[in-house]
Amino acid sequence: MDLETIRNKSVADLREIAAMLGIKVPDKCTKAQLIKLIAGDGGDNKEAPAAETAPAPAPAPAAEQTPAAEATTAASDKPQKTGKRGRPKGSSGNKNAAPAKAEQAAKAEQPAKAEQPAKAEQPAKAEQPESARKGKRGRPPKSKQEAPAAEKTEEKPAEKPAEKSAEKPAEKAGDKSAEEPNGNGGNGRKLEFSENSEEVSGLLDVMPEGYGFLRTNKYYTGNKDVFVAPNFIRKYALRTGDELTGRSRPQRDNDKYQALFYITSINGRPPEQANSRVAFESLTPIYPDEQLKLETTQNELSTRLIDLIAPIGKGQRGMIVSPPKAGKTVLLKKIANAITANYPEVKLIVLLIDERPEEVTDMRESIQGEVVSSTFDEMPERHIKVAEMVFERARRLVEFGHDVVILMDSLTRLARAYNITITPTGRSLSGGLDPGAMYSPKKFFGAARNIRGGGSLTIVATALIDTGSKMDDVIFEEFKGTGNMELHLDRKLSEKRVFPAIDINKSGTRKEELLLSEAAMNAVYSIRKAIAAAGGADVTEAIVSKMLKTQDNDEFIKLVKVGIDRPGN
Repeated sequence: MDLETIRNKSVADLREIAAMLGIKVPDKCTKAQLIKLIAGDGGDNKEAPAAETAPAPAPAPAAEQTPAAEATTAASDKPQKTGKRGRPKGSSGNKNAAPAKAEQAAKAEQPAKAEQPAKAEQPAKAEQPESARKGKRGRPPKSKQEAPAAEKTEEKPAEKPAEKSAEKPAEKAGDKSAEEPNGNGGNGRKLEFSENSEEVSGLLDVMPEGYGFLRTNKYYTGNKDVFVAPNFIRKYALRTGDELTGRSRPQRDNDKYQALFYITSINGRPPEQANSRVAFESLTPIYPDEQLKLETTQNELSTRLIDLIAPIGKGQRGMIVSPPKAGKTVLLKKIANAITANYPEVKLIVLLIDERPEEVTDMRESIQGEVVSSTFDEMPERHIKVAEMVFERARRLVEFGHDVVILMDSLTRLARAYNITITPTGRSLSGGLDPGAMYSPKKFFGAARNIRGGGSLTIVATALIDTGSKMDDVIFEEFKGTGNMELHLDRKLSEKRVFPAIDINKSGTRKEELLLSEAAMNAVYSIRKAIAAAGGADVTEAIVSKMLKTQDNDEFIKLVKVGIDRPGN
C-alpha cells in the first residue's frame, strides 16, 4: 500500500487497518502516529488485505476532526478487553473524556458510510432477546438505564414546579380567607370570597365549648344560623348578645351551617374597638338620678300618675304587682309608647314570656319598639333561652354606654319555667317552688342599674298575685325586696272601672328625691297625707278627676299646693 493512499485514509480506517495488521494502537494517538505505525510495520503484502476489507475512504470532512473527536471514535472502534465479570474494562481515557458537546460534534462529522454499519446493527440488536441484552445480574446496560433517567430529569423539573406554583398558592389563599379572616389578618385585607360570600348579621350566642352561632333571627334559633369560629371569639373578646355584621363562607355539601369568615362591625362599631370595652360586671352601679318622664298628652292619666307617685329613672329596677285582669298589659303598652315618644335614643325591648299569642300580636302592632316573645304553647326551655338572649343583649349595649329599657311580662312565669327545667336541689318551698329556680330570675332582674360614667339598664317587670297559686305568692315575696320601685294595681278600682287602677298607698320609688323636683315632692307628700286620712280608693278617684281638669303635671302640682279638697267637694 502506498504511503499516499494511507495518508488519504481517515483515522477510523487507519485504526481498522492497524487492528487487522495486529498493531497495538494507544488510545490517545494522532493520525500522524497511526501512519508511522502502519507504514513502519509491514509492506504492501500485509496492507493489501486491509485495504480490500476496509470501507471506502471518506471525503475531506474526516480530516477536519478534532483530536478529542478522534480519540472518542478510536476508543469506540478498538476491541475492549473484558474483566473477570464479563464487563469491558473502563480505560482512563473514557473517564477523562471530553464534554458532551465534543462528542456530539464528532458524531455529526462522521462520514455517512460509518453511520450505515451502525444502522445495520440496530435491527439485529432489537431482535436479540431481553435476556441477552441484560448483564449477568439481569440488569440492563448502564447506557440504557441512564438515558431514560436523563430524560425524566429534563422533563419533570420543568413541569412539576410550574404546577405546584400554580395550584398551591391558590389553595392556601382560599384556606386563609376562610379560616383566618380578619381574625388573624386584619380588616384591611381584600376579600377572596367577595363574589360567593353572603352578608349576614345577627346576635352572637356563645356555647360553653368556645365556639358560637350567629342568630340571624335575632333572639331565636333557626336553620340559617351562622357558625362562628373560636378564634373570632378569642381575638375580639366576643360575648353572648353581641350584634355582628360580616360575611359568611358559602355552605358546603357536608356543612350544616354557614361559617363566618369576615367581621365588618361589632355592635355597630369597628371590630378593633371591641377589646376596649369594660365588662358589665366591672361597671359601677349608682342610684337612678335622671327621670324618664312618661307624660305625653292630657288624657293619658296612667303615665302622668306614674311620674308623680312612682317615678321611673334611668337604671330603675321596677316591679308592677298586679292581680289578673287589673290592666297590667295595657299599662306596659302605654309606658312603652311614652318612652318611644319622649326618648327615641333609648333602646326599648318588650319581653313577653308565656303570654297569649293574641296579646303578642297586639303588642307588636301597638308599639314601635322591639318585641321579643315566647307564647304559652311553647316549651319552657324556649322561654328561658329567649329571656337569656334579651338579658345578654341588654348587657352588651350597656357596656357601650347605651340606655336600655326592658319591659317584661311576666317575671312570675319566667320563674315557673326555671322551676320546671332546672335540676332539683332536693329542697322545696311553699307551693312546690325549688329554691334553685329563683337564682336566674334574680340575676336577670338584678342586672338593672344606673352606671356611673354613662349607660343604664332599666327593667320594669310584672309580678302576679292573687292567682290562687301559692307558688305565685312565694315568687312575689322572693322578689319583693329586690326592686327599688313598686307599682301596685288594685282590682277593686279596676272593677269600678277606675283607670289607672293604681294603689297609691302601696306604690312608690326609693330615693325619689333624686328624680323629682322640690315642688313635685311637696305635691306627692300632700297626696300621701290625704290618702292616710281617707280611704285610698276615694282619694285616687279625686286625683284622677283633678288631673283631667289640668293640662299637664306642672299645672296639677300648682293646684296641689293650694290643697286637695276632701272627696266629694
